[in-house]
Amino acid sequence: MGDSLEEKYSTMFSSLKHPARRKILRMLSERSMTFSEMLDRLEIPGSHLTYHLETLGEFVVKMENGKYKLSSFGESSVSMMKGVEEAPSIETKKFSLLPLRWKSLFAVFMICIVLLASVSYVQYASFNQLLRDYEILQADFERVNSQNQQLLLNGTTEKSLIFLRDVVQIDLAKYQVTLISRTVEDRPDYGDITEEIFKFALVDGDSKLDVVLRFRNNHFSLYQLSILEGFPPYAPEYVQSELADIIGVTRDLIERYKSHISDTYLEEISQLLELVNNKTSNELTLGNTKLKISIDGDNAEVLLMFTANGVDFAAKKMQLVFHNHALEELTDDWFLYEIGGTQVNVSKEEAIQIARNAAEDFEWNASGVQVSDFEILN
Repeated sequence: MGDSLEEKYSTMFSSLKHPARRKILRMLSERSMTFSEMLDRLEIPGSHLTYHLETLGEFVVKMENGKYKLSSFGESSVSMMKGVEEAPSIETKKFSLLPLRWKSLFAVFMICIVLLASVSYVQYASFNQLLRDYEILQADFERVNSQNQQLLLNGTTEKSLIFLRDVVQIDLAKYQVTLISRTVEDRPDYGDITEEIFKFALVDGDSKLDVVLRFRNNHFSLYQLSILEGFPPYAPEYVQSELADIIGVTRDLIERYKSHISDTYLEEISQLLELVNNKTSNELTLGNTKLKISIDGDNAEVLLMFTANGVDFAAKKMQLVFHNHALEELTDDWFLYEIGGTQVNVSKEEAIQIARNAAEDFEWNASGVQVSDFEILN
């Protein structure tokens, strides 16, 4: 039975290959027709019609009146033909019947879809490239940051961070600390000392700061704060611009500084600051230490310098500069100088001659220009 079914399908498909035979079946599906009627409709030679009818043997039946009609097999074949041919034509016909305006809109819509797909692909490719670039930059940042942290942990840099944390009291945990530069230089103009200068960048979400620390012969010498953005890394050091508040802040800072170094001159400075608590004067002397305080609105300056026999040595000093109630600069060059005495053992004429001799060989570098050969007047 399976073989018989396959033969029927084979017969059907081979018979329906020719368009004339399919047309004969469609005509007979409308009504029965004679040979002559079919010949007139098809407009083909009679021999060709005879051949096609013989090929359609199982599809058509010749009745006693001479007319041809579809067999049940032929009717089934016509139904199948309609399912194959007419359904697609209906969809095509529906679209072809649309107004030109809707066809144009449909074309524009399809073009937009293609353009959007193209743009989406370009954006996707760009995003992937940006992602790869970001991963490369992040890896470079982590590598540089790791190297920088190693630098921060070495012995010479650690003393700077300890000073910022313990003396100036900057909470370094809140900042991304970066060592920008470290320079070491011999200073023959200061008696062949070694000067080491660190520059740090401190960054958090609200502020960006530059901090400079200077050490001379491994002794602290200078702290400077520059606020590039935001706010200082600590609350105002004093609330009121009054002598007592400023002295209190200075005394507390000196006490923290004393725990950092153990120079004896800090003891006399501390004793002098204790005396100021009961005074109202902006200037006071104790032993070889002289205190001068100047206040200008929200800014203040505290100067502690060496004095002997009524002579002030301004270079041998400690100095604190406050700006907008916050510590902006701290200088200590007290340790750097040794004072021999104030007794002058030369005459006026001898002193003038010493000065003239020194001036003859004196040279000065002004913005890269060497200045010498000074004219000495009488």
